[in-house]
Amino acid sequence: MRRDLPYALSGLALGILLLGNAALAPDAAPVRAIDVALVLVMASALAACRRYPVVALSVVTAAMLALHVRVHPGVSAAFPVLGAVYVAAWRGHRSATALASLVFLGGFLARDVSVAPAGRPGQLIAERTALLLGWFVAANVAGLVSRQRRAYLEQVEQRAVEAERTREEMALRRAGEERLRIARDLHDSLTHSISVIKVQAGIAVHLARKHGAEPSAALLAIQEASGAAMRELRATLDVLRSPSDGDGVGLARVGELAERTRAAGVPVQVSVTGQPRNLPADVDQAGYRVVQEALTNVARHAGPATAQVHVEYAPAQLTVSVTDDGQASPVRPVTPGVGLRGMRERVTGLGGTLHTAARDGGGFGVQATFPLEEPA
Repeated sequence: MRRDLPYALSGLALGILLLGNAALAPDAAPVRAIDVALVLVMASALAACRRYPVVALSVVTAAMLALHVRVHPGVSAAFPVLGAVYVAAWRGHRSATALASLVFLGGFLARDVSVAPAGRPGQLIAERTALLLGWFVAANVAGLVSRQRRAYLEQVEQRAVEAERTREEMALRRAGEERLRIARDLHDSLTHSISVIKVQAGIAVHLARKHGAEPSAALLAIQEASGAAMRELRATLDVLRSPSDGDGVGLARVGELAERTRAAGVPVQVSVTGQPRNLPADVDQAGYRVVQEALTNVARHAGPATAQVHVEYAPAQLTVSVTDDGQASPVRPVTPGVGLRGMRERVTGLGGTLHTAARDGGGFGVQATFPLEEPA
């Protein structure tokens, strides 16, 4: 209805103009109730002109011809017809607009000729008819030009959408090719090295047990860590070779991560608060990677230390923190390495925040907070 409001207001304004002109014109007949009804019919038809252009054009043309024959308000009777002609031509009804224009011009001219006084020169009638003819031609042409312009804009928009879709497809294809290249590089460089480490560790464990000795904890940790690295590397390669982005890791596997870290000689305690629930895949994976990187840093840089992993499920956010009581101190600032930078990029890329700093009592702390779009 809001889109019809300008048409309704235009019909009301033209009706007021017609009645005012009929009241002021010296050669106009008195306005009666039926004439006011004709003006109201015209205004109602213009209000529905957007939805029913041909019907509205027919009603407006008939009403204005009848008003011109009864009252003779002058050329102002043509204004509503001109508006309806423009809208109908804009909507593509060329035959209807041409016929309505001819009918109105013919009726207008016939009425002027029939009531013209004997001493009135025909030149005035011809000039006024020619003027109306020019107006109707302009209204028809303007409507057709507007329609062609709208069609042109729609075509340009469709081309832009098609070009955008083509660019997206090209970007996806290039991304797929890049993923395959990375997968090949990882397979050629890392898989062989990790496989050798795993095989050598397995041989060492086997020989130690064959000679009746218990393998050292470090050797067992190397064997288990290399096996886990092989599994994650294979999963990563599968992801790179396929459109899917998930690699099967998440906070549900933090316990396994803690066990591997304990096997490497770092005591780890895991605590969970709140009600665990299904998380978005990218958030779940990022939380796991934060814990994994933080525990790796503890094992590499903290020295003799214990680690605490805490996962907190809140209604609108997820918080993952890893703290240790190792050698880090606020007096000696920690220079962020590749691991911490990658961790920050992963967290901030999901709209979260990451805080990493040495603790006042000694040790280091990592806390990542992820917003959840759908609170529990």
